[in-house]
Amino acid sequence: MTYNIISTRKLKKEIKIRQPIDIYFFLQRYAKNRKEQFFTITLDGEHKVIGIHIVSIGIANQTIVHPREVYYHAIKDNACALIFAHNHPSGQLAISPPDEEITDRLKSAGKIMGFHIIDHLIFNKKSFLSMRENGYFNQD
Repeated sequence: MTYNIISTRKLKKEIKIRQPIDIYFFLQRYAKNRKEQFFTITLDGEHKVIGIHIVSIGIANQTIVHPREVYYHAIKDNACALIFAHNHPSGQLAISPPDEEITDRLKSAGKIMGFHIIDHLIFNKKSFLSMRENGYFNQD
């Protein structure tokens, strides 16, 4: 199996992330994709966006996510904090067991490397779900 860096988007203006909807604005353009995509949003110490990176593109209902590929962008961008996100082409905004598993795995890897994980968003064409706002990160 081979991983390729799919896409990296650098912003032309500084955007500070204060709440989940701030990042959803940038992700909406990817919501219509019929394949699941996983994103890493890298942030500086003031939670300003450094880059939005597509880590993987999968099939209609899943994609492969590996910490090595996710944290490659964080290290390269010299990020302090991260937000993860992925689309649900089905339109369902629910946290699935695989969503929880990969988030746990990424949080564990991030903790070892000293990255603060702010949130994991699940989004579709109309809205988004913040795992933090749904209590998932409360144990942090």
